[in-house]
Amino acid sequence: MVWDEPEPIGRDQARATYLAVKRAEPADGAGLAPEVVKELPGEVRLYPDGHVLVSMDLDSMDELSAQVFTIARAHGLVCYDPQRDLVHNVAPLGVYEGMQLHTGDGMIVHDPDLGLVDDVLGTLSAQNPFAALVNFGRHFIQVSPGYELEYKEGTLVRTTVTELEEVRRAFREYATGDRSFLTRHEWAA
Repeated sequence: MVWDEPEPIGRDQARATYLAVKRAEPADGAGLAPEVVKELPGEVRLYPDGHVLVSMDLDSMDELSAQVFTIARAHGLVCYDPQRDLVHNVAPLGVYEGMQLHTGDGMIVHDPDLGLVDDVLGTLSAQNPFAALVNFGRHFIQVSPGYELEYKEGTLVRTTVTELEEVRRAFREYATGDRSFLTRHEWAA
């Protein structure tokens, strides 16, 4: 679902908005520019107050979701993915333009907001066996369940941390250009 919000929102608020809108009857979608609606792929249903639900089949979900998010980002809109229970906000972003978030369950997001990165890290499981922030040709950080962190900028190094919050902190630091996570842990090649 895509709509306008004046500031970034959390996953709980996005989920509540989605559920409330889904209970309403589809309408004319007043409030969202018609050119945005025309750009959206999949089956598009308009709801009151500019909420737009984009439905897609599971086979094309990863590809179409990425397109929907890109269109929403280009127009400054929030995008909620009910399948993954993740919200894509327009900001705050990391410092690396073109940075990508990759997950083991097939999601790829260009220029992810930092809240999305935090939320994705909480979904690590057998169904989502890794999450990575990648700056192609330069460096990356990734994590797998059990919180094995890997960082590569020239040489690949690894460490294991015990807390999800420490993983989130390391990813946040990486995304914002801070390399404090490298000195806080012992890394092995």
